[in-house]
Amino acid sequence: MILKSYEIKKINIQTNKGILLYGENQGLKDEIISNFFKKNFQGNIYNYEENEIIKNIENFYNTILTKSFFENEKLIVIHRATEKIRETVEEIIERNVEDLSLVINFNFLEKKSKLRNLFEKDKNVICIPFYSDTNQTLNSIAQIFFKENKIAISQENLNFLIERCRGSRQNLNNELNKIKNYLKDKNKINIEEILKLTNLSENYNFSELVDNCLAKNLKKTVNILNENNFSIEDSIAIIRTFLARAKRIIKLQEEIQKTKNIDEAISSYKPPVFWKDKEILKKQIPNWPLDKAKFLVEKISTTELLIKKNSSNSINILSDFIITQSN
Repeated sequence: MILKSYEIKKINIQTNKGILLYGENQGLKDEIISNFFKKNFQGNIYNYEENEIIKNIENFYNTILTKSFFENEKLIVIHRATEKIRETVEEIIERNVEDLSLVINFNFLEKKSKLRNLFEKDKNVICIPFYSDTNQTLNSIAQIFFKENKIAISQENLNFLIERCRGSRQNLNNELNKIKNYLKDKNKINIEEILKLTNLSENYNFSELVDNCLAKNLKKTVNILNENNFSIEDSIAIIRTFLARAKRIIKLQEEIQKTKNIDEAISSYKPPVFWKDKEILKKQIPNWPLDKAKFLVEKISTTELLIKKNSSNSINILSDFIITQSN
């Protein structure tokens, strides 16, 4: 029997003996397994990886078939399942073991899959597909999170965070947990903190690219562009990294005008500058006087609009912008 993921509350985990979850939305599957199946099940819960079962099939059968005097109903959750375990699952369903419920978490199952076909057609078991979330859905999840935790975030920064999660609820949940643990008593987050916490820039060499460009290190900048196969999606993240760095330079230049001391301005900057970034920041500041840095922010905004309007040509637009600023 086929159900939609939003119909999950129709399931009685105590009486439904077999539930097959499949699809690429691992984040939603994890939420439902933890917050619905495990939370509502009255009995003992056993978690298995497919490899564990295959390596010790006798021990697995012993666990599900043997019932002690003190043991209640059992919920068996099999994670990261593949077709390798099909015969085992079919046998368990066929035996109709008393007081046993089975949840199998697959990633991808083709339409011709025998196991998928069994769960879709048999009225005694349930098959639930989990499709990727839209950015609109992820945006709603994030908005609820920030509202519940009383954290202020601009819509622009929220959109940036969603874009970088690449349609993955699991990625989004991971990043939101990082933000929650980092902020603690703070009630606002900016783009620099998002970049730092989510490691979005570090994973794709975004920071290194932008920092060398602003330091006018043309050779290094070109090398990074050539060595990395940046995607269309990366272009927005890179231009947002530029914006964050340019705004940091503006604030530092304003502080330097007061203190006349670069080191003092960098040391007092909030959020704190990583120690490893201080030297290259010192190289950037002389290249970007206050007026020039403010004009750079305008050019970054113009470039971002161009990228959004011409997504198929975004990498070329971005590369031209970067090389121009590196000279």
